[in-house]
Amino acid sequence: MTLFNNPHMLGFDHFERILDRAAKASAEGYPPYNIEQTGDNDLRITLAVAGFTMDDLTVSIEDNQLVIRGKQIDDADHRVFVHRGIAARQFQRSFILAEGIDVVGATLDNGLLNVDLHREVPEPQIKSIEIKSAKNSAQTIDMDAEA
Repeated sequence: MTLFNNPHMLGFDHFERILDRAAKASAEGYPPYNIEQTGDNDLRITLAVAGFTMDDLTVSIEDNQLVIRGKQIDDADHRVFVHRGIAARQFQRSFILAEGIDVVGATLDNGLLNVDLHREVPEPQIKSIEIKSAKNSAQTIDMDAEA
């Protein structure tokens, strides 16, 4: 029995799938990244993408996931390397976004890709639900009848 099968947690079963996706995504090691809090409701993800240009990188949101992809053109066929320690490899790094987190923008600066996020904090809501009698809910009222 998992935490999300608890009868007091209704409608949270999709979180189990999200946690599975997050576990798979955390196994990726390239490229290295930082996540920093830049304000009360602001975050910045910084990826080390040395050697990638803006044309080599894409940032998108897919099904509540921030997906960052990098693809370099391998021009090794035209060059002769004595030593090759810098690989021209592609990557995909995913971050699952909670509801209310928006991507503000992305910038590439000195080999670092910065993706800025903002969390919109909703106002707490209190909603009263009217309790009706089971007898009254079965009755219908004809609104077109003349009084």
